Amino acid sequence: MKIIVCIKQVPDTTEVRIDPVKGTLIRDGVPSILNPDDKSALEEALKIKETLGQDTTVTVITMGPPQAEEILREAMAMGADSAYLLSDRAFAGSDTWATSNAIAAAIKSIDNFDIVFCGRQAIDGDTAQVGPQIAQRLGMAQVTYVQSLKVEGRSIIVDRALEDGYETIEVNTPVLLTAIKELNTPRYMSMNGIFTAFKEKEIKVLGIKDIGLDPALTGLTGSPTQVRKSFTPEPKGKGEMLTGSVKEMSDQLVIKLKQKHLI
Repeated sequence: MKIIVCIKQVPDTTEVRIDPVKGTLIRDGVPSILNPDDKSALEEALKIKETLGQDTTVTVITMGPPQAEEILREAMAMGADSAYLLSDRAFAGSDTWATSNAIAAAIKSIDNFDIVFCGRQAIDGDTAQVGPQIAQRLGMAQVTYVQSLKVEGRSIIVDRALEDGYETIEVNTPVLLTAIKELNTPRYMSMNGIFTAFKEKEIKVLGIKDIGLDPALTGLTGSPTQVRKSFTPEPKGKGEMLTGSVKEMSDQLVIKLKQKHLI
């Protein structure tokens, strides 16, 4: 079985700040990490490989600037077999539509595959659009919000998370799956894996010509949506704690709501 895992390098959102004047992200000094949901997708791919044996391969792919190589090395140190970096000025400024065009074209150019894994969404955009869009471009089945799965030959039994429960789906490969954090607990890089990933394995860099994609379908030109401004919401007023018995607090609450003309 051949598995491809799409991953993304994202800023650690616990460290992100927004310039109040320019309305843009302040990236200086903000560390970059492997997107958490993508790490769960990678872990599940590695677990499938361990279950099915060495005939199963795991390939990771990402799109970004040269420094995105760091997360590909991390993925190989966790156990991925090979890695591809989509890096070209033509990809700059891509929205989800343009990004999925490029990644789908790259997947087609790499090899045949049985499963494409993606994280549910990236923490820097939270759109949850790229995975389903890749599936659409590849003309393949997709199951999103995967919280557990079992491989049975060419079929996969998936439990898909819903707001009020879960849905069990049986799907044949090839299929695209998007993982949520509840799917598993990602492993750490091993010492031997780190040495192999950083000293012995190579990362293949693909440009727009390598994947045969029309430049009009990616980058700013191929992006129907663009972010014009980011901003931090205005802080809410300080909360007020009520004390006393349930009746006393209820009476106080009614008085305050009337004062604010809310009731």
